[in-house]
Amino acid sequence: MSTTLRQRQRIVKVRRIQPGLAASAAASAAGRVRSLELSRERLLQMRAELKPVAGPTCGQALAQMGELAMRLDSARLGLGATIDSARSAAAIRETERLCARRDQESAEKLEDLAVRAAEALAEQKLRGVFRRRARIQPGD
Repeated sequence: MSTTLRQRQRIVKVRRIQPGLAASAAASAAGRVRSLELSRERLLQMRAELKPVAGPTCGQALAQMGELAMRLDSARLGLGATIDSARSAAAIRETERLCARRDQESAEKLEDLAVRAAEALAEQKLRGVFRRRARIQPGD
């Protein structure tokens, strides 16, 4: 086996692992985006559920509810920038996954070319060996 073939086989071996790692990173980044969006939805739902109870209430209870509503709104709005950065990170991870897949395919093609070249070289050597044996030297 030629050194080129062995080298390309090692490259293919590594490149077969890389798409799996990249897919895992992309999935975790997408999961983080989903988790943050779910948190934002839950904050919105909690804010919508804050309503004063029917009947007489004290001012302190209303003030506490108002403060809680304000904090929930602040937290929900603060998640916007975090969600945007998580989305961009997920897009980058998805691009890395696609690049790793493309690299894997190109490495497999190079390995196939190296295998074919090694087979052709071995076949050519065999033909050369048989030709030399079949030659008859004049004067022998």
